[in-house]
Amino acid sequence: MRIAVIDDQPSDRDYIAALVSRWAKDRDAVVTAVPFPSAEAFLFTYSEDKNFDILLLDIEMGSINGVELAKTVRAENDAVQMIFVTGFPDFIAEGYEVSAVHYLMKPVDRDKLFSALDRAAANLGKSERRLRVTFERRTDYIPLPKILYIEAQKQYVRIVTEGEEYRMKASLAETAAQLDEFFFPCQRSFIVNLRHVARILPDRVVLKNSAEVPISRGMAEKIGREIIRLF
Repeated sequence: MRIAVIDDQPSDRDYIAALVSRWAKDRDAVVTAVPFPSAEAFLFTYSEDKNFDILLLDIEMGSINGVELAKTVRAENDAVQMIFVTGFPDFIAEGYEVSAVHYLMKPVDRDKLFSALDRAAANLGKSERRLRVTFERRTDYIPLPKILYIEAQKQYVRIVTEGEEYRMKASLAETAAQLDEFFFPCQRSFIVNLRHVARILPDRVVLKNSAEVPISRGMAEKIGREIIRLF
């Protein structure tokens, strides 16, 4: 689990990150707390790496406040969990507009933060991460486990699921940034979902539905090691 701690006050940011680490240890959870000094700093990282599960957001920050940041993220990600942590109670109503898990007042109470993190983690367990796919003037959110593989086609990507195919104008790198650790770049133009791999051959992988995805030379062993690590 990756948790972003976004606060422009260094002491508050460090304190909350330390509490997150304590919560993770108490729950025997593997958690990475990533601190950010501003909304802008988070968005810079988020544009390339959307693999965050929980956001702990201060409200009053620089030119982009926490509510504005939350709305920007929520517009394309309905799975990420958000917890506001602030000294100002004025934005509570707006916080609930973006389906925030909780609204904590500073100074943060340890037990209240732990309770909010427990709720956020439980919500993550109920919902699957999804890929936002825009095509033919439509937008769909595809659960990641349903995607078989993704293929680059010039300025587009072809997304193959268990029942449908989508063609979206995007680069393979941009699409990969929204995926989870089960997606493996097996060839220059292909990313395969290791959840669906049934056999590994020297030049391709065979999926459980008998579809085949090409792989680069020498990639078979790496794919095998990654499957062993994940499963």
